Amino acid sequence: MKAVVYEKPYTVRVRDVDDPRIQHPNDVIVRVTSSAICGSDLHMYEGRTAAEPGIVFGHENLGVIEETGSGVTSLEVGDRVVMPFNVACGFCKNCVAGKTGFCLTVNPGFAGGAYGYVAMGPYPGGQAERLRVPYADFNCLKLPPGDEFETDFVLLADIFPTGYHGCELAQVSPGESVAVFGAGPVGLMAAYSALLRGAARVFVVDRVPERLAKAEEIGAVPIDFTQGDPAGQIKEQTGGEGTDKGVDAVGYQAQAHHDTNREEPAVVLNTLIETVRATGMLGVPGLYVPADPGAPDEHAKHGQLLVSVGRMFEKGQLVGTGQCNVKRYNRQLRDMIIAGRAKPSFVVSHELPLDEAPQAYEKFDKRIEGYTKVILHPGHAPAA
Repeated sequence: MKAVVYEKPYTVRVRDVDDPRIQHPNDVIVRVTSSAICGSDLHMYEGRTAAEPGIVFGHENLGVIEETGSGVTSLEVGDRVVMPFNVACGFCKNCVAGKTGFCLTVNPGFAGGAYGYVAMGPYPGGQAERLRVPYADFNCLKLPPGDEFETDFVLLADIFPTGYHGCELAQVSPGESVAVFGAGPVGLMAAYSALLRGAARVFVVDRVPERLAKAEEIGAVPIDFTQGDPAGQIKEQTGGEGTDKGVDAVGYQAQAHHDTNREEPAVVLNTLIETVRATGMLGVPGLYVPADPGAPDEHAKHGQLLVSVGRMFEKGQLVGTGQCNVKRYNRQLRDMIIAGRAKPSFVVSHELPLDEAPQAYEKFDKRIEGYTKVILHPGHAPAA
């Protein structure tokens, strides 16, 4: 089958790789109809991880079941399904507690597994024509047949639940004010989720005009950090108090506010501490890593950032971190899409065939030609 394969920093190719096969009675093989490129994929693409050549990318996957193992009980050939990016067993201590992003079974020696991602287990990604899904009864979320809501549903694999998770970590409640840093796909999903949860005012901080315009379209207040300190800009619009809650949807590759050509890994965390009011809460779904070979200083290379803990303590703020436990949210978010209450596909800028993945990665990485969220469609049309 054809798949998107990492070769070296800034280079992926569509190559022929071995077809997946049933390896366990609870596996299924899914014919992929949609697979999204994620900002997290860019960390590997740019050589900012320990990813080795040969890894097949793709952790946001949707398709139709083509083959089932003998132990599968709730799924059938022909079922349309979307898979959380988390590979999870469903029975370990963390999975039973709903912490499926930190499964203790699927990736021995590490809490958590994922498709097509460095250090997240032996699971090839789904930017390919087919995908093996382990523990399929647990990991597959059934969707209505056909191809309706295709670009909405594929976002259930990661960014829609992850944005919602950022609001859950910050415990965003009706009537509150929220500051979301980052207007990429996850940041826009966090802002959208805050509005779905009833937030009264949502501020979105970024510098890319197209992204800020998209934030404004959904009812958020755009804040361009190149026009002045974002914490100051937001405080001016909140009576000097700051927001009730804050979400970091940027992570460790944050740009310095006064010099966007330079990275400052802790700048979003520190600015959020200043932006959110005393006793407010911060949700941090943005990615931070224990090792970053491309970091701007030695401490950051080892995941050690200079964060204003004293200021956070002084303000009595609470903070929640960690990757999204997708299964905690995906069923409810699916039903909101079906009911017409949510349409997350507003973030999708391009839908392309699998063969155009190399060009899509290059343009997405450079943030050019309006590339914000790309959905790849392998060579099969969605089943009718």
